[in-house]
Amino acid sequence: MKGNESNSVSEQKIVRTGTEWKEVLTATQYHVLREKGTERPFTGKYWRHKEDGTYACAACGQELFRSDAKYDSKSGWPSFWDAIDKDKVELRNDNGYGMRRIEVLCRRCGGHLGHLFDDGPAPTGQRYCINSESLNFRKNNQGSD
Repeated sequence: MKGNESNSVSEQKIVRTGTEWKEVLTATQYHVLREKGTERPFTGKYWRHKEDGTYACAACGQELFRSDAKYDSKSGWPSFWDAIDKDKVELRNDNGYGMRRIEVLCRRCGGHLGHLFDDGPAPTGQRYCINSESLNFRKNNQGSD
């Protein structure tokens, strides 16, 4: 593809009704991604995951994080010090539950991913604290088998 053509595909917004999302997501994924739920710490399938690859939005497939930016924050959730591309995530102020946080959403489908904190490692000092239920993992070189 030439120029920004590849970007335009990933930037196309995905809009579905609640019923349509329920047809393509598990009940837990729906709760996290569409109702802004949170999985319990130390329970998600990716919090200790160490394979090389890419983490994508479980709702729309948008690639969001790479394994080389993943680290063990000891928080119980998958943590990344950076996103693949800042244009693929949306940040919003979240003042719910008496806390001041920054919510992280998938820019393509609006799915709730988790929260961003400023206590991460160098080089960014950021911690994207992301729910496993909001992600799917693709191994490097997947599909070449």
